[in-house]
Amino acid sequence: MLRLVRRAGVFVSLLALGAMTALAGPASATDSGPEVVASGLNNPRGIAIGPGGAVFVAESGAGGSGPCTTGPEGNEVCFGRSGAITRIWRGTQRRVVTGLPSVADRADGSAAVGPVDVSFAGRKQFVLMGNPGGGPQTRQQFGPGAAAFGRLLRIGHDEREFVADFPTFEANHNPDNGAGAQPGLEIDSNPNGLLARRGARLVTDAGGNDLLKVDAMGRVSVLAVFPPRLVPAPPGIPGLPPEIPMQAVPTSVAVGPDGAYYVGQLTGFPFPVGGARVFRVVPGHRPQVFARGFTNIIDIAFDRRGRLHVLEIATNGILSGDFTGRLVRVNRNGSRTVLASEGLFAPGGFAIAHDGSIYVTNNGILAGAGQVLRIPPR
Repeated sequence: MLRLVRRAGVFVSLLALGAMTALAGPASATDSGPEVVASGLNNPRGIAIGPGGAVFVAESGAGGSGPCTTGPEGNEVCFGRSGAITRIWRGTQRRVVTGLPSVADRADGSAAVGPVDVSFAGRKQFVLMGNPGGGPQTRQQFGPGAAAFGRLLRIGHDEREFVADFPTFEANHNPDNGAGAQPGLEIDSNPNGLLARRGARLVTDAGGNDLLKVDAMGRVSVLAVFPPRLVPAPPGIPGLPPEIPMQAVPTSVAVGPDGAYYVGQLTGFPFPVGGARVFRVVPGHRPQVFARGFTNIIDIAFDRRGRLHVLEIATNGILSGDFTGRLVRVNRNGSRTVLASEGLFAPGGFAIAHDGSIYVTNNGILAGAGQVLRIPPR
């Protein structure tokens, strides 16, 4: 049965469930749809435009030979060093960073936890690692090779430096005080979204329900906390009150044309259709709702004209079992344009290039079937 009380853990569990039900026929781009520019990826998630216009993709990997443990849904998940960063440049793709930690379903490598986002500040490359859930003790069960889970890494030519440790920060501070969590599960860190800027790195912790800032010295501070909100309980589950607290589960962060930060939310259980929002965050002030009416947001970004773009991992809601995604542009007059939906299956992230092309990671919960799609400027 689904563990309804977990915070970020529910997200990982549902990804595993979706992967198991979808492996018979993953979606792919059609001749009339987006162009496939990379394939054969393992659980591709966040994506960024790097120096010179190359495209970089965070691959969460496909796990490995172990250590293994029982996952949230009772399946066996195993550790390995299959996490990677792939560069797409001038029609070729190559893994330029390899050997990063990964945990995935032992049977097929699906629904991996590993490198989840990549971002650049000038020529400095940063990689955000997901966490299998909980606090720092969760990663310890996979041995010393799993120490990078839940951390921000700086990747150089010959070095990999730990910059910040989010599960430890969560265990020491718990900014949302475990609001809405079942006793014993108040500590939960699963960093998911990264925005690297000169002098600071912004990270959304989907488990901790907060937006965090990492300064140049590696010190972590809280910019915003996203509290749960009451929503109608789903039908058919005995024992639930009419309304239940729904976790925010922030997944992505972008800087807007006004200089404020914007945060997209996946939402927690019951993942209501139309229940996800984009928040505007000004440090020192409470987050304000900027846009609403989305479902299961996995990434957001602004284009050069200041228009917000929103990527949904499951437009019909995660609980539907339908992982058809959707990329939506919010126009300056408030209207919305669907830029892509057909062919999108559990997309993991997107980036907008200087020429207006949009690169989207596709089949983001599958090993060996992951893609990057290019959507022409519109």
